[in-house]
Amino acid sequence: MKKFRKVLDGLTTSSPGGTMGSPSCGSAAGTPTAAPTPKEIDVQETLVSENFQLCKTVRHGFPYQPTSLAFDPVQKILAIGSRSGGVRILGRPGVDCYCQHESGAAVLQLQFLINEGALVTACADDTLHLWNLRQRRPAVLHSLKFNRERITFCHLPFQSKWLYVGTERGNTHIVNIESFILSGYVIMWNKAIELSTKTHPGPVVHLSDSPKDEGKLLIGFEGGTIVQWDLRAKKADFRIYYDEAIHSVSWHHEGKQFMCSHSDGSLTLWTLRNTTKPFQVTFPHGKIQKDGRKESCKPILKVEYKTSRSSEPFVIFSGGLSYDKAGRRPALTIMHGKAITVLEMDYPIVEFMVLCETPYNNEVQDPYAVVVLLEKDLIVVDLTQSNFPVFENPYPMDIHESPVTCTAYFADCPPDIIPILYSIGAKNKKTGYSHKEWPIGGGTWTLGSHTYPEIIITGHADGSIKFWDASAFTLQMLYKLKTSKVFEKPKPGEGRAAELGEEDPFAVQMVSWCPHSRIFCVVGISAHIILYRFSKYDANTQIVSLEVRLQCEPEDIITPSENENNPCFSEPGSHSPQPHHQHPLSPGSRTPDGAKDSIPCLKVKDKMVRVPPGYQSDLVIQLLWVDGEPPQQITSLDLNSAYGLLAFGNCNGLAVVDYLQKTVILCISTLDLYGATDPYQRLTRSPRRNRQSTSGLTELTDNQQSIDMERSKSPTSDHVNGHCTSPTSQPCSAGKPRIPMGPEGPRLTRRGPGRPPFRKAQSAACMEISLPVSHTEGHASRRAMLQQLHGVTMYSHDEHHTTAAYCWNERESRENSFSRSRSSSVSSIDRDTKEAITTLQFGESYGRKSDALPTPCLWVGTSLGVGILIPLSIPTDHEERMEDPVTVGPSGAVQMLKGSVLRFGFLDCNGALIQSPYEVWRDLNAPEDPDRTRRRKLVHFSPSSSQDAFGEGHLAVVCSERQAKVFLMPSQSCLFVHNITESSFVLRADVVSLCNSVCLACFCANGHVMTLSLPSLRPLMDVNYLPLTDMRIARTFCFTNEGQALYLSSPTEIQRITYSQEMCDNLQEMLGELFTPIETPEAQNRGFLKGFFGGNAHTFDREELFGEAAAGKASRSLAQHIPGQGGVEGMKVAASGAVGELARARIALDERGQRLGELEERTALMMTSAETFSKHAHELMLKCKDKKWYQF
Repeated sequence: MKKFRKVLDGLTTSSPGGTMGSPSCGSAAGTPTAAPTPKEIDVQETLVSENFQLCKTVRHGFPYQPTSLAFDPVQKILAIGSRSGGVRILGRPGVDCYCQHESGAAVLQLQFLINEGALVTACADDTLHLWNLRQRRPAVLHSLKFNRERITFCHLPFQSKWLYVGTERGNTHIVNIESFILSGYVIMWNKAIELSTKTHPGPVVHLSDSPKDEGKLLIGFEGGTIVQWDLRAKKADFRIYYDEAIHSVSWHHEGKQFMCSHSDGSLTLWTLRNTTKPFQVTFPHGKIQKDGRKESCKPILKVEYKTSRSSEPFVIFSGGLSYDKAGRRPALTIMHGKAITVLEMDYPIVEFMVLCETPYNNEVQDPYAVVVLLEKDLIVVDLTQSNFPVFENPYPMDIHESPVTCTAYFADCPPDIIPILYSIGAKNKKTGYSHKEWPIGGGTWTLGSHTYPEIIITGHADGSIKFWDASAFTLQMLYKLKTSKVFEKPKPGEGRAAELGEEDPFAVQMVSWCPHSRIFCVVGISAHIILYRFSKYDANTQIVSLEVRLQCEPEDIITPSENENNPCFSEPGSHSPQPHHQHPLSPGSRTPDGAKDSIPCLKVKDKMVRVPPGYQSDLVIQLLWVDGEPPQQITSLDLNSAYGLLAFGNCNGLAVVDYLQKTVILCISTLDLYGATDPYQRLTRSPRRNRQSTSGLTELTDNQQSIDMERSKSPTSDHVNGHCTSPTSQPCSAGKPRIPMGPEGPRLTRRGPGRPPFRKAQSAACMEISLPVSHTEGHASRRAMLQQLHGVTMYSHDEHHTTAAYCWNERESRENSFSRSRSSSVSSIDRDTKEAITTLQFGESYGRKSDALPTPCLWVGTSLGVGILIPLSIPTDHEERMEDPVTVGPSGAVQMLKGSVLRFGFLDCNGALIQSPYEVWRDLNAPEDPDRTRRRKLVHFSPSSSQDAFGEGHLAVVCSERQAKVFLMPSQSCLFVHNITESSFVLRADVVSLCNSVCLACFCANGHVMTLSLPSLRPLMDVNYLPLTDMRIARTFCFTNEGQALYLSSPTEIQRITYSQEMCDNLQEMLGELFTPIETPEAQNRGFLKGFFGGNAHTFDREELFGEAAAGKASRSLAQHIPGQGGVEGMKVAASGAVGELARARIALDERGQRLGELEERTALMMTSAETFSKHAHELMLKCKDKKWYQF
């Protein structure tokens, strides 16, 4: 609890320093500055460092680059290993655990200790690890590092504590699972094969004990040699030499025969009676050709031979298809009796495993399903039905169905939104799945007490949007929306995709969603915006389209006569916000030299469309080509359902659209937002003598004095080449077909440096870039990141001092025979700055210092660190709102920060978060009800609603790449300023609610996650969590309320984290239990004759053979034992400073207190029991003391 008191007097309100946030505000954390406010600001902050701790919570999606698979048939849990060293363990829905090897080495093989709550992993760095699964966060108990040999195969017999390990040299070692120490018993390759063999048999590719006798070990070598080794006699029973390489071996449950798969696409069946030649050789997919020869086939990588009580045996294998059939997809083949079924897969098969009813290998297996691990999917096939249907996967394994390009995270949503989205999405679910229950049903999971509705939204490269229910650490698909249905399909080889090499023209760049009004907005890579409304009814609709001309003017010199004869510039004054429609060419036309002009990148459907229930398109906004140049990508977006407005911007300017009236109310360049009070004092364009200087949207009387550029701008702010002047807009009437283009002319292939062509949609899953974070390399790394992050090309000043100015088109190039020089003496801000709109925020605020009441406003943040406040005049009456225009007033507030502005937030003077106003959802397609009006119902959160004195003001939080500042409105004075980082820059920032308070959360490019108190901007947490190595994390990282965040950890997985201490403390109860106590099924009675003639398998004592007493110790140089940290639940990231130490001490204290409590309870129980015993003994003594011995 901290109390801040400001006594602010003695300053005049005309000082521009406080207004514009000059460096005089100070740079230390929480440094106050004098501000002309009439009252004291009392804010009681409740958040302290102990409220914060960073840790990973859960990972969703398909394991990236999977390598191995394992299944526990008793616990019914599945494990998947990956190339990056990760292990995902899956059970029933809600039981989903992610573990990571510290080394990051690929997981080669997984082996469950069946029904023991443990897992053995063999990694590519030749290390074995034993994981304890009896805790909610598994941890490594032991590790064993092989120094001289490489691990190739492992086998752990059921109910055995001895693990067989095969190596690349062909040797077989034995490891004690309990102590994780090598036994002295080794099967050397030269002992396993005959002495007369001249070649090495190759690495060990298979190990298994005989179902008939556990004392016999079958060893398969890659070169084609198979040896059955008698463990007791330490010699080979038989050896098989086959010409083709072996990939896998599978036993019949009786132990009298086994099947091998080979590299030539053949299967061989061997019997123990005759091992000189195979009993049967088959080529399942090799047909006889006309010349009598068999088709050459691909290798069969794995085969499983499973018997069934009620039917013929199953032979299931992967691979083996003929080479001749080009383009055939990977397949899994199921041979059941004489029937052969080929199941084609969408992706290559990594591994498969047949699920059986019994864990014993010497019983009839009765397979019921087969798990198929593909490169990008997980499929489970039902073997109990003849058509082999697949089970419906309850896990979110299709996040990457199309590459993820953006994410959004909403915590504490309205409770009714999830059931509604689910009911709509359920109507479009696929059918044909197996009706049986999902077979992987292990573990336990219960809904925790700290749950609330959460929704994650993912945007994809194909234009699709997916809504996910993320409540209670689960992830379930709710609803899928395809934005491409709004547009006509581009014909192959035509349109923008062919001209610009665009492969994903519908890719989603960003989304904006209002859960209360259910209005959803999507920004696409083709410079388009689609606004959706939600309806529970289907409808026939005509898609309304608006076209906006948001482009900079040419930089080349234009003579006064040219400018008079060709009026292509619009001059929006300070009181004329309506867009101008002055175009030298008609819409949808081409310039005289054939360049595209005034046409959008995509064509909207112009006929009536029937739309199903769910999200239905209400408005499409498209930016237009200008003189052969494509529109720049949109970099910022915000919508407000209460105002009925949508604002967006790019590196050329800002546009505001009234989506209720379907009109553009403002379309202006960034430069014209300032007018004469531009803080960077760009030089006047002298060649354009007839051009009148305008004030733009800035009120001249509010900020008469400029701020020195060098003192205010961010030291690493890089800018885009080119001037920004006033663009114009071209709204298109609803549903009208556009005017066809003129005759084709020669196309311009040259583009200026400031207008790069669209590139392929940058999937957040595939972008990687090296980002140095040192101070000397910060400029280049930041430019590279921002270029990919915002879709605009960034240039530093120095790079373009020697760059010649480009010409707008070929006609001007001929008329203007000279190029404007780029002298370093000319201000680079004047010549080379294209200022992008980086963030937008609607809200109730004070547009000018003199305002007594808050009004609707639009806050605009730019890449030069400038925050601009634009007041709006919106009719309040329902009828007037639908007819009268919304007007834009002149701005009276300009704030300056270091680096690009990233986020705005608003607090009342008590420090509480002010939410944006919204419209309550109403279904526009619902049947008319005469008793109910269809008027809009608005919910406002006025800054003055929670104040004692009406109109006292509110606090505005502005965060940029380098700084955070808190301003008092309406005086616009800077109360607090904090320099977040000097050597790096902030990528994501948000004002979030946590523990009934608010804070500012930041994620930096150097991997630090930080939180700052509000309004004092005191550092509360700073954790070096995640070094940023690729753009995928930068594009998808997002914060939300209740101390949660997420990012795309791999192209197929979403990682959720929390920075709340309360959630870290409650994490254990919210996660699922992997291990549940289950009684091991009893082995079937073999009968007297089978037991008598079937060998002495049950009398085999491995301890007697492999123990230290009999086998001795293994060489110390062969393998190194590394003790693990199995007792620690390694789930929490080590937080810096005292926070982590306090958290660990608190955990240890809780554990100690729990143990002491249990001890006290046991002691009390023993005392009670002793007293009871003493009482009964005394009663017995009294009863018997007078009796004689013969009376007993």
